[in-house]
Amino acid sequence: MGQLVVLAPAAAVPDWVTSLPAILGAAVVVLEIGVVVAALGVIPGNRKPSTGMAWLILVLAVPFFGLLAFLLLWSTRVERKRHHTQEEVNDEIHKRTAQVAALTEQEPHLAYVASVAGLNRRLGALPAVAGNSAELFSEYTESIAAMTAVVETAERFVHVQFYITAWDTVTDEFFRALVRATERGVRVRLLFDHLGSRGIPTYKTMLTQLRETKIEWHPMLPLGLGRRPDLRNHRKILVVDGRVAFAGSQNLIEPSYNKPKNQEAGRKWVELTTKVEGPVVAALNAVFLTDWYTETDELLQDTISGFAPGEPGVGMTAQIVPSGPEFVTENNLRMFTTLLYSAQRRISITSPYFVPDESLLYAVTTAAQRGVHVELFVSAEGDQFMVSHAQNSYYQALLEAGVRIFLYPAPFVLHSKHFSIDDDVAVIGSSNMDLRSFALNYEVSLMMLGGEIVGRMREVEDTYRRLSRELTVEEWAGRSRGARYVDNVMRLTSALQ
Repeated sequence: MGQLVVLAPAAAVPDWVTSLPAILGAAVVVLEIGVVVAALGVIPGNRKPSTGMAWLILVLAVPFFGLLAFLLLWSTRVERKRHHTQEEVNDEIHKRTAQVAALTEQEPHLAYVASVAGLNRRLGALPAVAGNSAELFSEYTESIAAMTAVVETAERFVHVQFYITAWDTVTDEFFRALVRATERGVRVRLLFDHLGSRGIPTYKTMLTQLRETKIEWHPMLPLGLGRRPDLRNHRKILVVDGRVAFAGSQNLIEPSYNKPKNQEAGRKWVELTTKVEGPVVAALNAVFLTDWYTETDELLQDTISGFAPGEPGVGMTAQIVPSGPEFVTENNLRMFTTLLYSAQRRISITSPYFVPDESLLYAVTTAAQRGVHVELFVSAEGDQFMVSHAQNSYYQALLEAGVRIFLYPAPFVLHSKHFSIDDDVAVIGSSNMDLRSFALNYEVSLMMLGGEIVGRMREVEDTYRRLSRELTVEEWAGRSRGARYVDNVMRLTSALQ
């Protein structure tokens, strides 16, 4: 006969186990609410409204990811040591340039520019000085050849600083000139941005070649604790013997950035570089040597020397304006907006990345609305997806205000960074007109005064206009909803600083 099997009843599951999913879900909700409440009281503190709002939207949309991103990127401040170094140099510059007259005494016919020069000196320490000359180079290889020729004449020192630096087929002769200079006993110092140069295919080869030379070289802003990782030194400077200097938008690399895709597509970067001689060279040298001191702890005797005021009314008056995380005052943005509000007849702007904050956007559109002829030169096709779409999101407001937008033809990338005001002022340098250049990048700008230099810059602008096509309101209104959506999302991300 079969046996009767009696199954024991299953053990009862504790109530807290069955309630665990609900408990965890409630805990997550409470934690999310806590994150949001904390964000509302912390994120807006000491930030621009647009930046604070962008961070709040991110935290509200994805609380935990947004909080993690904020904790990593919340501060644009550099380490205390870097900030202290800049303050130390600024104090010394103010002392040593006390004898340099204010611009009101040098250029009485440019009253509004004198106030801008006073602002620049107060924030960036470096004075406006007369007695300079300037030459513009719009051809890529021509500017590298000009720099190479000047290096060949060096007798004491050569200071080289570029955001992106590569030893390649186009820059080879320049580097060989640096090596020859060291063999003559000239001290050659080279700075390049750690991340900016690392992404170039020839980076490791360049380091190997540099190690075989007497060139003193250091990467700028290497990754480290206590500083957000995306702060970059974006400056481009060459100084030879304190008598000749170069500045502008061009990096030290071949015009397709050694990228096979760019070379296959025929994509080349279009730049504008200026060569200056006169007292303003000492100011550019001070910017380089401040960065050298910051990166190497080597304070050179000629860090703050050679500042001669120049004879008022003789030669071009010029002023160097450094900016970056060590300057919390956003020196470049303040100079740009003040000059734009002062324009009476014409503003011509060239910027590869035009992503303005509210103050700059209002300055540009207000100028157009009060009858100033305003034109903006940008690339027809951007080289950076996020920035390009963020830039597109501003075109409607610009066009409706009366700003004329000219699109430089693809596959070229219009990378020049400069603008002119009336017949009075030309500004050139490494700074884009975007939020990154105002708050996160170390930049250097050169303000030059007078109709002669403005006229030469206008020749460059006229060339851009001749090669470009104008964007119309009707054309821009006809773009797809999908494109508008992407533009608006990228506009929001651009404010996350």
